[in-house]
Amino acid sequence: MLTKERLSELFHKIRDLSVIMVGDFFLDKYFVTDPRLSEISVETGLEARQVIEIRCSPGAAGTVVNNLYALGVGEIRAVGIAGDDGEGYELDARLREMGVNTDSLLRYPFVHTPTYMKPMRVVNGAEVEMERLDVKNRAPLTEQMEQQIIALLNEQLSGRHGWRTPNAVVISDQVEERNCGVISDRVREALSDMARKYPNTIFFADSRRRIGEFNNIILKPNRSEAIKVLKSEGARDAYDSDKDISIAISSLKSTPVFLTSGENGIWVAVNGKASHAKAIRYEGMIDICGAGDSATSGIVSALASGFSPIEAAEMGNLCAGVTIRKLGTTGTASEEEILSLLD
Repeated sequence: MLTKERLSELFHKIRDLSVIMVGDFFLDKYFVTDPRLSEISVETGLEARQVIEIRCSPGAAGTVVNNLYALGVGEIRAVGIAGDDGEGYELDARLREMGVNTDSLLRYPFVHTPTYMKPMRVVNGAEVEMERLDVKNRAPLTEQMEQQIIALLNEQLSGRHGWRTPNAVVISDQVEERNCGVISDRVREALSDMARKYPNTIFFADSRRRIGEFNNIILKPNRSEAIKVLKSEGARDAYDSDKDISIAISSLKSTPVFLTSGENGIWVAVNGKASHAKAIRYEGMIDICGAGDSATSGIVSALASGFSPIEAAEMGNLCAGVTIRKLGTTGTASEEEILSLLD
């Protein structure tokens, strides 16, 4: 395991990092309702739930940003797309509160700001999530939008116009419908080219549906995502272990792979060999919402600080080990909480 001394060194270096977060920024919008105040609508006869609190926070790519900020990353830049609407202004405001540079969070009047609307019901003093309402863009990105995203990334990576060369580019491909999110086929191909052009910058991808389509980029699939990639490439149907899966994906894509295995931790495969970072076990109630994003923030922060892949995986496990204990919220992990967990 990472020692306290090594972690202290890591947190010292994290403060000097510059990270670009590119991808699908959502707004998580919570509506807390109290059943005791419910009314019956005169017009419809249906229950009218009464909202007693509204909370907003960045979600999807924004969740990774929340975690990078909690770890103390010195500079974070958001590259993505939002609508010229209330949710877009709310998303921008919440990001700026953390000191995130949102100059490259493009705003368009003809798109929606992707939003997860989460009705919550107070039960015995605790909030219970109800059926979620999702607002997403279901039309493909225009060529102009894609070109703008690619141009902004190239500008920042090259250091033009005073941009500081980033230590890492983190890619969040959240939207399942092809080409309807920021990481379209054209943007993904451009990112793969950038990763080859800027070898001193860490490129790290997490994708719900298309993790196998990234090239020259460090990948973080879970087990099911990895198996789908292997099957699509005609690989054999069965693998004896997550270790074998991680090695197979890494060999197929010729890139380091961080295979997340839930309570079994993370397998790190590099150059045909795999190492295992054990998960931080906890016997109490847990909430896994956002655990993968917190792991991403820990892994990337460590890699960008010059730490080894297995140390980065251990850092990812520590971050996730903190956040899973935060019930009913997409939590983050701070330096103090991680050091306390190590104790």
